[in-house]
Amino acid sequence: MHPARATRLIFLLSGIGMASWAPMVPYAKARLGLDDAMLGLVLLCMGCGAVAAMPLAGFLSNRYGNRDVICISALLVCVALPLLTVVPNVYALGAALLFFGASLGVVDVAMNAHAVDVEKHAGRPMMSGFHGLFSVGGLVGSAGMAALLKVGAPLTGSALAVSAALLVIVLTQWRHFLVRLDDDGQTHSIFRLPSASVFLLGFLCLVVFLAEGAMLDWSAVFLRFSRGFDPSLAGLGYAAFSVAMASGRLLGDRITASLGPVSIVRFGAFVAALGFFLATLLPWGPTALLGFVLVGLGASNIVPVLFSAAGRQPNTSPGIAIAAVTSLGYAGMLAGPAAIGFVAHLSSLSIALCGVAVLLIVVSCCASIARR
Repeated sequence: MHPARATRLIFLLSGIGMASWAPMVPYAKARLGLDDAMLGLVLLCMGCGAVAAMPLAGFLSNRYGNRDVICISALLVCVALPLLTVVPNVYALGAALLFFGASLGVVDVAMNAHAVDVEKHAGRPMMSGFHGLFSVGGLVGSAGMAALLKVGAPLTGSALAVSAALLVIVLTQWRHFLVRLDDDGQTHSIFRLPSASVFLLGFLCLVVFLAEGAMLDWSAVFLRFSRGFDPSLAGLGYAAFSVAMASGRLLGDRITASLGPVSIVRFGAFVAALGFFLATLLPWGPTALLGFVLVGLGASNIVPVLFSAAGRQPNTSPGIAIAAVTSLGYAGMLAGPAAIGFVAHLSSLSIALCGVAVLLIVVSCCASIARR
C-alpha cells in the first residue's frame, strides 16, 4: 500500500500547491500596482508554463522513471511558491509564474503516469480516488493559505509554511514511489510519438477541461446576469459544482469498478451535458444550481478514466501518452473560457454554454475509446 499512499499524497501536494497561489493573487496585484488587464496577462504565464513543460515531462518520465521526476519537480514547487511573494516587478512575477506552472505541470504528468503504474500493480481502478485527493488538496491549500493570512501571518512566511508542509510529503514519501513498472519488465528506451487514439483521448480531455473552465470562469457571471443572483451569492454555482465533483471522484473508483470505464465516460458526459442544458434552457435559479451539480457529478470521473486509458495504450510510454493527453486538456482549460466569451459576445452566454453541452455529447459518443 505504500506506493498507493505516496501517490495519494503527491496528488494532495499538487492540489495544495496550485490552490495556495489563489489567495496570494490580490497581494501580488496590490504590491506591484497591477491593473486588471496586466494581472490577467501575467496570470496566463502560469498556465502557459504548465502546458509548455508537459511534453518535456513525458520525455523525462519515459527516460528516467516517474519517481525521480515527481520528486525533483515537487521540490521545485516548494521553491517556487515563496518565490512568488518576493519578486520585485511584473516581469519577475511573470517569470516566477512560468517556473511555478512548469513545475506543477511536470508533477501533474509524472504523478498521473505513476498512478497508472499503481493501478496496474493493484489490479483495480484507483485513478478517481487520486484525483479526488487533488480536489481535497485544492480546498486545503486555498483555505489554509487564506487562514494564515487572515490571522496576520506575513505573506512570505505563510508561503514558506505551506512549502515546508509540502517538503515533508516529498521527503517522507520519495522512497515509496515505484521505480518503474512496465509490462515487459524493460524500460521504454525508444521515443515514439503518441498514436491517433492518444490524440482522441486528448481531445476528449480538452472538452471536459473546457467544461471545467467554463464553470470556473463563467458560472458566477451566468448566475449574476442571466438568473439575477445577488453578487454575494453568484459564487454558489461554482461551489455546488466543486463539491459535486470532489464527491464524485472520492466515490469514483467503486463506481468505475462496477460500471466499467466506457459507461463512466458515456453516461458521465451525458449527465454533464444534461446539466448544462438544464441550467441554460430553464429560466429559474434553483434549476441552474441543480444543473451545475449535475455537471460536477457527470464530469467528475471522466478525466481520471481517460488518463488511465491513455496509460494503457500499446506501444506508447504511459508518461508520453499522459503528457499528450494532459497538454491538450490544459489547452482546453486555458483557451476554452476565452472562446466561450467570444461566442457569448456574438450571441449569448446561454448559447455558448449550450455549445459546451453539445461537445460533451460528442464525448459521450466516443466513449468506447476508454475500453479496458
